[in-house]
Formats: sequence, structure tokens, C-alpha cells
Amino acid sequence: MTDEPISLRAALARFDRLWSPRIVTRVNDYDVRIAKVAGEHVWHAHADTDEFFLVLEGELTIALRDGGAAGAGGRAVTLAAGEVFVVPRGMEHKPSSAAGASILMFEPTGTLSVGDRHDELPGHLDATTGHRL
Repeated sequence: MTDEPISLRAALARFDRLWSPRIVTRVNDYDVRIAKVAGEHVWHAHADTDEFFLVLEGELTIALRDGGAAGAGGRAVTLAAGEVFVVPRGMEHKPSSAAGASILMFEPTGTLSVGDRHDELPGHLDATTGHRL
């Protein structure tokens, strides 16, 4: 943690890998993470925590479903730059961005980027708890 302001623009310029969150700071027991995203993530859920998304640049769509078969009880929310959304704990979700986006997330320290349960992971996804900048 630093006692100096953090430029999110400068932090985002320090990496290029998609779907690979970077921890910019911590608040209590939460990581403040940024990520560059494009294309699709995987369906996943976090059993014990909500997930906060803030779109910094671009547009992010989050498909949601509450258990059951693919698409059952589903809907999608689309966030523009400056908009936030919270995915409730246990809710399956699949973020995507057709044209690419930069996002900020709050998650408890140690939370895997692919949740507690998820679809098979393609090679472009990072299944870590985030990388320190």
C-alpha cells in the first residue's frame, strides 16, 4: 500500500494481458483490482462474496444466471464507462466485451478471478488471485 495517489491510467498502461487482474491497492481486507478485457470470460460464481464492477473505459456486458441449465433464468446487464454493477454472491456470471474495456473490481483478498466454480478455462484466462503492480 502506498501513501501517494495512484493513477489508474498509468497503472493500466503498465500491462497488456487481457483478463489478468492487477492489484492496485487494498482497502481493509479487499483488493482493488484493475483489468483489461476483450472477448469473453467464462461462466463462474463466487460462493462467499459479491463482486463489484466499475467500467473505466469501454463497455462491459455481464450475463447472469441463477443456477440451472445454461441460459435458465438469465439476463444481461451492459455497463458503459462510469457505471457500476454488483453481482450477488453465488450468482453465475460471464463478463464479456466485444470492443474491449478497462474495469475496476473490489474483491476480498485471495478471491480467484474465476470464482469457486467455473466452466473449463481457455488459455487466455488468468485463474489467479490477481498480480501486484
